[in-house]
Amino acid sequence: MTEFIVVTSGKGGVGKTTTSASVAVGLARRGKKVAVIDFDVGLRNLDLIMGCERRVVYDFVNVIQNECTLRQALIKDKRHETLFVLAASQTRDKEALTKEGVERVLNELRDDGFEYVVCDSPAGIEKGAYLAMYFADRAIVVVNPEVSSVRDSDRILGLLASKTRRAELGAAPIEQHLLLTRYNPARVVNGDMLSIDDVKDILGIEVIGVVPESDGVLAASNAGVPVILDDDSSAGQAYEDAVARLLGEQRPMRFLDAPKKGFFTRMFGG
Repeated sequence: MTEFIVVTSGKGGVGKTTTSASVAVGLARRGKKVAVIDFDVGLRNLDLIMGCERRVVYDFVNVIQNECTLRQALIKDKRHETLFVLAASQTRDKEALTKEGVERVLNELRDDGFEYVVCDSPAGIEKGAYLAMYFADRAIVVVNPEVSSVRDSDRILGLLASKTRRAELGAAPIEQHLLLTRYNPARVVNGDMLSIDDVKDILGIEVIGVVPESDGVLAASNAGVPVILDDDSSAGQAYEDAVARLLGEQRPMRFLDAPKKGFFTRMFGG
């Protein structure tokens, strides 16, 4: 049985591709056969974060337009035998994606025994984002704890409820999970950032993970290594927890509290 997971948001720059890469790697580390697809035609960042940009010969649009086979376009991850990447095109227009073409690729992945297909959606509500979510079984909605990001994500939840194949068929709704990124407990305490409860109250869905602000995310992206592979990084540990919860494991939320100031910091400031 194949599960299609869309990683989406209403706003750009919140960490969708970082999340897609880390979720795909986290599932593959548990022995699952996983494909991760970049739907962001024209930009293409997933292959950079996965560290396989030099190995892209054929892309998602090439497969959809029958210019190559899916097997030719899938890039096998060097670190995990069961993980494959399908890059986006940098030179085509988003209109090159079609519902029929996307469905054919997803069906082929299902027939090839993939257990999970992670769809890295572009931001917003244009065609690539619509097609990334249309066939989804589950959605991970990535949100920064700020008002504009939460407001835009509320619109995405509306689309997930009404503009997908499940909605059209009257089937069970897409299972939705909330992932907070760039969370800074100190800013929450100071009133500069929404709290987890604030975001949950506005969006009405449960939080599957909270990824703290971390320099490790940028460093990992620049190195072409998904941050979940950095076991010493708080962000990497948070993504590992999120993947475990995605698979039904119970784990306490971490990185929610601001670090307590020591005696000398309280006395002398800082």
